[in-house]
Formats: sequence, C-alpha cells, structure tokens
Amino acid sequence: MDGQPESIELNRLKFYPVMMFAIVMGISGLTIALQKSAEFLGFPAIVGQTMMYVALGLFALISLIYLIKLLRYPKAVLAEWKHPVRINFFSAISISMLMLAIITRHDFHTMGAWFWYAGTAMHTYMTLYTITFWINHNQEISHSNPAWFIPIVGNVLVPVGGIGLASQMVLMYYFSIGLFFWIIFLAVIMNRIIFHHQLAQKFLPTLFIMLAPPAVAFIAYFKLFHSLDMFAHFLYSIALFFTFMLAFMFRSFLGLKYFISWWAFIFPLAAMAIASMVMYHKMHDSFSLAMSYIMLGVAVLMTLLVLYQTIKHMFMHEICIQE
Repeated sequence: MDGQPESIELNRLKFYPVMMFAIVMGISGLTIALQKSAEFLGFPAIVGQTMMYVALGLFALISLIYLIKLLRYPKAVLAEWKHPVRINFFSAISISMLMLAIITRHDFHTMGAWFWYAGTAMHTYMTLYTITFWINHNQEISHSNPAWFIPIVGNVLVPVGGIGLASQMVLMYYFSIGLFFWIIFLAVIMNRIIFHHQLAQKFLPTLFIMLAPPAVAFIAYFKLFHSLDMFAHFLYSIALFFTFMLAFMFRSFLGLKYFISWWAFIFPLAAMAIASMVMYHKMHDSFSLAMSYIMLGVAVLMTLLVLYQTIKHMFMHEICIQE
C-alpha cells in the first residue's frame, strides 16, 4: 500500500501531453515581448532578462518529463504521434526552440545559434512529416482546428531568429512556406468552423492561434526587408482584424472549463504586442503605441490567469489524467 501513491503518480506520466510545450511557447512569447518593451518602450530590461531564465528552465523541465514518458511509456508517445490532432503539438517543441533562440541571441549568442539550428532542423522535419501524414491518412473535417497552423505556418518564425545564421534565400524559403500554407489552412479552418460542427470546448482557446500567423509574418517580413511597405501594412492589418474579432467574441471564452490548451491564448497575444511595438518603432504613431501597451498588458494578465489556473488544477490532480 505504501508504494501505491508513487505508482499512481508515475502512471500519470502516461497521460502527460505533448501539448505541455504550449506552456513554453506562451512564456517564451511573453519573454520576447518584455525584451522588446525594454528596447522600444523603455521598460526595465531586468524583467525580460529574468523571464529568459524562466523560459529556459520550463523548457528543460517539460522536455525532461516528456523524455521520461518516452522511455517509460513509448506506446503512449506513439499514440500521440499518430493522433490526427495531437500530432500538431509536436511542432510546439521545435517552435519553442526557435523562440528560445530569439530570447538568448543577445546574451548567449552561441546558445541561441544552437537553439535556432536545432529548432529549424526539427521544424523542417515536422513540416514534411505532418503534410505527408495528412496525405497518407484521410482527415476528417472535424479534425481540423487552428492548431494545424503550428507545424506548417510556424515556418514564418524561422526568419525572425535566423538573421545572420542563414542566407536570405534560405530564410525566404521558410517565410514563403509559412505564408503559403497560412492562406490555404485559413480557408480550410474557416470552412470547418462556419459550415461544420463547432470546435470542442477544449479547443476554443486555439482560435487565438489564428492571430499568430499574420502577426509573426509581419515581424519576419520586417526583419527580412526592414520595410513597412504595403505588404507589411497588409499583414499587420490582418493581424489587427483577428485581434478585434477575438475581442468581439470575448463572451465565447467566458466560463470555459480549464484545459492545458488555455496556454494557446498567450503566444498570439505576445506576438501581436511585438508586432505593434515594431510598428510603433518605425511609425511613431499613437495608435500603434496604444496597441503596444494594450496587447502587452493583456498578454501579462492572461499569463498570470492561466498560470494560476494551471497551478490550481495541478494541486487538484486534474492535469495529466486520462481523457
């Protein structure tokens, strides 16, 4: 009997979801936003620097636990790998690495470079594997959801941290892939949401992922060309539209039962805050300045709320349980 609680806790590893890497994505996105707030808005640099270590620690911890799951329950990991929805969240690992590359480039250049190369290699594989998986296995329209953006459209993040590490042609390759599939998948997902069954409650937070592709694409485009031309304004305006749309839908998110997918709220909000700060840095207009403060504030408040709910449900033993 004495060994039973330990056995129960160890068995929880079987249900430890790859979606946990969405936590690293969210914290890393907020960290980048806080770092940029020091650069563009005059916020204390120590906040972003402290968050860098938090993001690194979380990535190490979550990776270690998932590695233990892989060693102890390989069949459970294989089941996630072959799942039509959960397969998309494996790309959250490579995206987390790409974001950690951006976070650490200034203070730890070599570490940042290694994160970028490893993250790019893994994300390249995940892009090809996921598309091949979709081609070889018939997908139900009910399987489509905004998480589909993660493995494919996540390619637009590669150029953001890749300046100086790869040629313009290589970075444009990833930017083009991400932008191309964003347009295609946006049409597919809008078709699914409007004309078919509504998203399950646990996936409603992933609607915020729709905000990330145009916001990150705007940042990547500016990093590549240092231009705020018509196309850059187009990308930012589309991101702005999704921001307003999600704000208009706020009642749909009230009273949602907590799921780990709540962490999908954070990264897109942080991406929009960063995009607004970049816009303000070049335009110096009051609107983008206001959007910078609003989006950064919302990202921080949402992170605190989701963190509180995560810790609360951990103590209630409602995380890493069989669904």
